Amino acid sequence: MPELPEVETVRRQLEPLMVGRRLASVSIRDSRLTRPLDPHAVEAALTGCTVGSVNRRGKYLVFDLDGVNWLAHLRMTGAFLTTSTGTFDDSRHLRAVVQLDDGAGVGYRDVRRFGTWAVLTDQELDYIFTTHLGPEPLSDAFDQAWLSVRFARSGARVKAALLDQTTAAGVGNIYADEALWQAGVHPARAAGSLDDSEIVALVAAVRGALTKGIERQGATLRDYRAPDGASGAMQDEFAVYGREGEPCNRCSGLVTKIRVAGRGTWFCPSCQPTSVRS
Repeated sequence: MPELPEVETVRRQLEPLMVGRRLASVSIRDSRLTRPLDPHAVEAALTGCTVGSVNRRGKYLVFDLDGVNWLAHLRMTGAFLTTSTGTFDDSRHLRAVVQLDDGAGVGYRDVRRFGTWAVLTDQELDYIFTTHLGPEPLSDAFDQAWLSVRFARSGARVKAALLDQTTAAGVGNIYADEALWQAGVHPARAAGSLDDSEIVALVAAVRGALTKGIERQGATLRDYRAPDGASGAMQDEFAVYGREGEPCNRCSGLVTKIRVAGRGTWFCPSCQPTSVRS
């Protein structure tokens, strides 16, 4: 699933192409994309609107239109594509096409069809974000004090606590593993067992992993592509994710894979000990 760096890369590429442009036409080809909303109603609500801004909140893209918000969640295999001609050479798995008033086209491709679009008022959007998302992990609100409170109240393992979107909006499986490795914290540790110094290190590691992911335009493992069709490069620099049996970049240990909270989890047993630091 695209995580914060991948979604931020999409946002940065769509922003200069779409801001100030009018949505001349919107064609939703798969009714599952807007379920439970009627696709024709969503088409009507979007068509003719001008894009004021393209924003991101966690893993969501938010297009600020004329008094409404177009919310998009890529989920597992969703991807936005762009073309200057308005037509797409490869139309397989295209679930929607938006034509802009300058002749360019924005397509939405989704192999597994789990992605969602919605049209929401400001109040509806605020409710979703307030109830379902915590602070942006690259913002000042995501700090040692916040994480300490969250972990103290959690009975979960630290990786599961990090994946909780009410803890850190946008952190997913890849960047949680990378951050825990950087901080030297075992992913199966109880979140409440981390001391203040470990939480400080983890805050910095989460920010560092996400920032590096954005700089590399995300990670392409299977389906993810940026709107211009390019692959991300973060997968070439993983410290532990997907590297079972390979040597740790920091010590002589071998990267190991386990499951935490039902998710494949990669870590180094040598530099991410199970015990609390003494």
